[in-house]
Amino acid sequence: MNMPLLFFLFVLTSTRFVSALPCMNTSFFTPLSTYDTNRRLLLTSLASNVTAHHGFYNASIGQPPNRVYAAGMCIPGTEPEICSACIISGSNGLIQNCPNQKEASLWQSVRTLCMIRYSDSSFIGSLELEPRFDIFNSMDLKMNATEFSRVWKGLTLRMIQEVSSNNDTTWSGGKYYAADVAALPDSQTLYGFMQCTPDLSKADCNLCLQASVNNYEQLFLGQEGGIIIRLSCFFRIDLYPYFGAFHDIIARSPSIQPVSKPTPPTKPSLTDRANVTKTGSGKMSTRTKVIVVPIVVVVIIIILGFLVWRYSVLCWTRKSNQEIDFDQSGIATAHSLQFDFKTIEAATDKFTRSNKLGEGGFGEVFKGTLPNGTEIAVKRLSKTSAQGAQEFKNEVVVVAKLQHRNLVRLLGFCLDGEEKILVYEFVPNKSLDYFLFDPTKKGQLDWKKRYNIIGGVTRGILYLHQDSRLTIIHRDLKASNILLDADMNPKIADFGMARIFGMDQSGANTSRIVGTHGYMSPEYMMHGQFSMKSDVYSFGVLVLEIICGRKNSSFNHTSSTMVENLVNYAWKVWRDGSPLTLLDSTIAENYHSEEVTRCIHIALLCVQEDPVDRPNLSTIMLMLTSNTLILPVPQPPGFFHPNRRNQERGFEGSESSKSTIWSSTQSINDVTITDLAPR
Repeated sequence: MNMPLLFFLFVLTSTRFVSALPCMNTSFFTPLSTYDTNRRLLLTSLASNVTAHHGFYNASIGQPPNRVYAAGMCIPGTEPEICSACIISGSNGLIQNCPNQKEASLWQSVRTLCMIRYSDSSFIGSLELEPRFDIFNSMDLKMNATEFSRVWKGLTLRMIQEVSSNNDTTWSGGKYYAADVAALPDSQTLYGFMQCTPDLSKADCNLCLQASVNNYEQLFLGQEGGIIIRLSCFFRIDLYPYFGAFHDIIARSPSIQPVSKPTPPTKPSLTDRANVTKTGSGKMSTRTKVIVVPIVVVVIIIILGFLVWRYSVLCWTRKSNQEIDFDQSGIATAHSLQFDFKTIEAATDKFTRSNKLGEGGFGEVFKGTLPNGTEIAVKRLSKTSAQGAQEFKNEVVVVAKLQHRNLVRLLGFCLDGEEKILVYEFVPNKSLDYFLFDPTKKGQLDWKKRYNIIGGVTRGILYLHQDSRLTIIHRDLKASNILLDADMNPKIADFGMARIFGMDQSGANTSRIVGTHGYMSPEYMMHGQFSMKSDVYSFGVLVLEIICGRKNSSFNHTSSTMVENLVNYAWKVWRDGSPLTLLDSTIAENYHSEEVTRCIHIALLCVQEDPVDRPNLSTIMLMLTSNTLILPVPQPPGFFHPNRRNQERGFEGSESSKSTIWSSTQSINDVTITDLAPR
């Protein structure tokens, strides 16, 4: 069950509802800095601009790295003064509650529904399904569940069709918005509301709303009401009108008699306001103001305690499993993510060779275009691959739960007979190795771009290890699995070998050694022990490759005592006091020697032999962003000594493959080593 946060108690009928306030801990600024000034200027001017632009407005201010992007939105047709009051209240809330976070978002109700969001990077036009915030009314339905389900499904289907079929391209015309009602038994009425941010394409809006409807059906269908909140869309069902969104419908339908807001003895108002901030550990903390009569308080505390305990047990049980069962993951029933095979065939022109982007160990990758014009990358798994099914399941389960600017976005999947297909966002600049290891193309990667790539990969891995709702060990970090967007920003790809850790789990053992030779840590390659520090080792090797512009394997030559490689070479030049000799000669003079030296220092800390000596990703991020932090002295890196025992353990019966998602067919990728021994 996809549940990043669950409020068990809240007031659906409250005149002032404030959603989760995710002050996203992806990056930070110094209070009263230039970024803070730009943020305040943009947010304080948002209300007047939203009302002047028919209910939706987005803008940016400043220059990188202090540039701020923001957007605001009200329900179409909201009176300007009401919209303005909502936006002002929300903007002030973000400024006060997110004192140093560079990204935050809020949906709230002050006589209407409005949305406010800001970030240090552009989010306009991007569909974001995570994080998701779920809220429901704790009161159970007092009517026939089957009949309610029938009415509910009819209402939500009609609303999504209304949003999708709306051909009006102006925001003032009501695009991406629907409010509707349906009659229930006992003279009750079901009120439904859904809205997307209007910067989305119609297909992405449909996808967001359908995902929310599916979530609601799985989680809340037995309750009197509930809300599903995403950054890109909002969905609510209740037995009472709200937001002022149903006035016209009620006026046109005299038969609809809205039930008045219930008094506490009949249906207590459980929560007046709920605020949530995301902490540095990636978990959520809540502050709930409860206004109830004393007897109801006692009953609610007992019920809440039981539900929290039950939910914690379920979460622990799911996350403690190292292997995720595909059917239990819920992906099989997530119809919003599933593509029809004929749609994929049409998008790729029946997988024509001219659309082929590359070929990996588990199949081919093709470029495609959906009917709405969205460009996609289609990963078609090989039908003969013995490993394909497991990696396919793993990738769908893992990637569908992840949303970050430095991770490639999974748009959906297709299961049709023997066909197993993953559909990703299309990343135009192929993979990092396509540029980094090509003598004629590496010149396009100056030091500024390489330093930005190192920072982006760091943020992506930090999200996987710490800031996402799951603890993800990638296990195959390498240059060919780092994709580059149009601005050469990195996106980590290929989660076929990833593993999900339990909440209290820090490491694991396996007899199935998967990964790429040269990037695997010594303890993993030789003993099957992996942890977040295994990814740190791979990250260190990757950073050294980015700096020198050469593959780790290009240094291979055997001496009597060890296999020479990039890690050993970097240690030698560092020990000799000449680390800058490692720098790619194509960079010439356009670099900061302190930054290069510091990155080499960090990389050597990452590839130390003892995993305990390697820094974690939050420390690495601090090392990269704080020039005043004194770095520890690195110890000698982990060396790989080839002998018969290691060769038999790590290589006998292995399958060689190119594990990139979609690099050029001419790029040369590392060999992925996979031991086929059972787990």
